[in-house]
Amino acid sequence: MTRTEFCAGYPITPSSEIAEECSRRMPLIGGIYMQMEDELGSMAALIGAAWTGARSMTATSGPGFSLMMENIGYAAMTETPCVIVNIQRGGPSTGQPTMAAQGDMLQCRFGSHGDYSIIALCPSSVQEMFTLTAQAFNLADRYRVPVFLMADEIVGHMREKITVPDRVENVPRRELAKGVLPFYPEHDLVPGFATFGKGYGVHVTGLTHDERGYPCATNVRLHHNLVKRLVDKVENARHDVADYDIINPDAEQVFIAYGAPVRTVQQVLHDNPDKNVGFLRIRTVWPFPEFALAQFKNAQRFLVPELNFGQMAREIERYVNVPVVSIPKLGGDLHLPSELTAALGGWK
Repeated sequence: MTRTEFCAGYPITPSSEIAEECSRRMPLIGGIYMQMEDELGSMAALIGAAWTGARSMTATSGPGFSLMMENIGYAAMTETPCVIVNIQRGGPSTGQPTMAAQGDMLQCRFGSHGDYSIIALCPSSVQEMFTLTAQAFNLADRYRVPVFLMADEIVGHMREKITVPDRVENVPRRELAKGVLPFYPEHDLVPGFATFGKGYGVHVTGLTHDERGYPCATNVRLHHNLVKRLVDKVENARHDVADYDIINPDAEQVFIAYGAPVRTVQQVLHDNPDKNVGFLRIRTVWPFPEFALAQFKNAQRFLVPELNFGQMAREIERYVNVPVVSIPKLGGDLHLPSELTAALGGWK
């Protein structure tokens, strides 16, 4: 098997096109697409493929994402690098299968039980679906962590021109050094990877384990140290993985957006170039780049348009001492420029 091509999936609107294209195209380049019986099996399969050395992924939407959560926690505990694409749709439950939403943003961060940390990227265009997918695989391998590509139905079904570079950066997974225990954190709290089939005898378990990988579920100190490392290896790297743009840092009113709503904010700024309006445009949503907020030193309020009832607005409120105005929109439609312009005009 090649190192970069494995996808296990189960069709679900509005992400089924990813499964269809992977099943058609991946065998043409020596990769494998595996149709699974459900989303639980999809997540299990990609974890197994990752341990053979393959770069592995799956794609789903809301209900399937919920079913994956137990094995996502297993991937976090076993430090399995993998990529999960979620083309978000309206929920809860079956909700709106063909309509856009951003209602899974807190779930991707906190959906599985216990304490752990992950990385989540949010594209707002077809070009970013391409570039951030490649970035997601590099981050997964670098930090040995599940990485989420949190798109939405609007971006997932969009048709746009993209630029495909001649070469895509490939950050290789660091192999386990000889004589080093398989879960010993050699560099930046991240262990080297002991690929199955390369002579390593490795015990991989979701139980609390020591640096050999052996279960030790009743040791209080060991569990504390292990889980703290799983969190710290991501949270300590928040500056390195951050990806955002700052526009008009001296503005008093500042939009913060990710995913499809970015496009509406961009239109508002284009149509109102003389207004004193700033914009924090986020691509890496988790870990949240709270340090970027400090660059808006004159901000009197932050406006957060989201296709949910204010999930990331709550996160922003933790870090600022000025009002955070949530601009929620549910039902599947994107915010109109007039709606965001009206929110600006309603100040003072």
